[in-house]
Amino acid sequence: MPKGKPWTIEEERELKRLIEGRCNAYDIAVKLGKAPNAVYEKAKRLGLKVIISPQKRKIITSNLKLPTELPSIEEELKVLSAALKALEQSGLEQSEVLRLRSIIQGVKIYKELFADYVDYRGIEAELVDLRRKYEELAKKAQNVSGK
Repeated sequence: MPKGKPWTIEEERELKRLIEGRCNAYDIAVKLGKAPNAVYEKAKRLGLKVIISPQKRKIITSNLKLPTELPSIEEELKVLSAALKALEQSGLEQSEVLRLRSIIQGVKIYKELFADYVDYRGIEAELVDLRRKYEELAKKAQNVSGK
């Protein structure tokens, strides 16, 4: 899911124009008031090639492997529990503490987003059911008025 402010049609046109003018991602980002990575990702989605200047900060993206199914809340709570238990150990290095805290924060965010997703799925199912009922009523009304 995209983050930040959506791109306007004018911004997309300007992006294409700047890329055709051989501007690099960093300069384009400054001109459009966007993050360099946002410029890179948008260009990628539009099938455009962006030049990344070696003098400027490089844009690094990680390739995430998407799961075929979402983990259940129970699975994520187990991860949360394990991370909390691990934090109880004494003598942890700061980097490990930060990693465990990041895991805990990630699980909390996942739980919230998962709840929203489930709500949306339920609303979507209700909407589909209401549309089906509406179509049935419309057909009945048409048959009654047509007789």
